[in-house]
Amino acid sequence: MTISERIFMLIESENITQSEFCRRVGLRQSTVSDWKRKNHTPSSDKIMDICVALNVSPEQLLTGKGIDSVDDSVDYQLDYQGKQLILEYEGLNDDARKRLLAYAKKLSELSKMEEL
Repeated sequence: MTISERIFMLIESENITQSEFCRRVGLRQSTVSDWKRKNHTPSSDKIMDICVALNVSPEQLLTGKGIDSVDDSVDYQLDYQGKQLILEYEGLNDDARKRLLAYAKKLSELSKMEEL
């Protein structure tokens, strides 16, 4: 996955619009559109701003580590509810899957904050 593809994936997973992303980073919408249409990548001076806007580290954005795929080295044991969740997920369209994943991510973050 390219950096620009990763950025668009993260924009969707964070449930923000492209115009909101541009506002947060300080870019023109035409610049971001060029990333998509012409498969350009962002200039290096904008990487940190992009990372802040998308809540990722520079390493994650540049390499995809931790965001391109799930860690396959972990052996997951699913209980009945976990299996039911997988079945429900498989029945969703792409947009609903993205929303569900974004919701689960935020719920996990909230749970971690409540533990503090």
